[in-house]
Amino acid sequence: MAGRRKYDQGCAVAHALDLVGERWALLVVRDLLLGPKRFTDLLAGLPGASPDVLTQRLRELTEAGVLQRRRLSPPAASWVYELTPWGANLAPVVVGLAQWASRSPEMPYDAPLGTDSLMLSLNALFDRTAAADLHTTIALRLGDELFHVRIADGELAVARGEVANPDATLETDQATLLSLLRTDRPLDEALASGDLRLTGDRPVVERFRTLFPLPRLAAE
Repeated sequence: MAGRRKYDQGCAVAHALDLVGERWALLVVRDLLLGPKRFTDLLAGLPGASPDVLTQRLRELTEAGVLQRRRLSPPAASWVYELTPWGANLAPVVVGLAQWASRSPEMPYDAPLGTDSLMLSLNALFDRTAAADLHTTIALRLGDELFHVRIADGELAVARGEVANPDATLETDQATLLSLLRTDRPLDEALASGDLRLTGDRPVVERFRTLFPLPRLAAE
């Protein structure tokens, strides 16, 4: 990582910023928390980042030991980037930063939001107390992307990919899911419009959508 500006302090916070403080670096980590991605997928999820800048960040993060690059097994056989075990330890840092920033009076909730960001926001906003007695698995299909959410003992786990025997499956788009989680939009309206397809346990879905309240602003 020669040539980069560094704090060069004997402070772990300063050193953390040396490692992941460059622009786009922590967002690359964010987009890999749910699993490996190809370069093109990362670039698509980071509008505003040029291919050259993304290449540089991936190189720096790999050299720092935060990421690694590997080839998928056939038939895919494409190269992907993924977090190392040490890099994956940044998950609570990213979620904690999201929880802190979600209370900002200037948080732009109406701004564009990537699919990975949306799924990770569930961790940041999850109301553990309200979900203390809930045990369920919900599958989510957002366009071509598959995710699943497990809730048990007041804990939430979000992962990419299919899951066997979910209690409910939601097929929708990002905007519709946001409207169901952040507003009082009736479920029947989303179903009638065709914006949402629901199979499985509807009461579980009704309960699920209440578990991610927006926090009180810091100014309050």
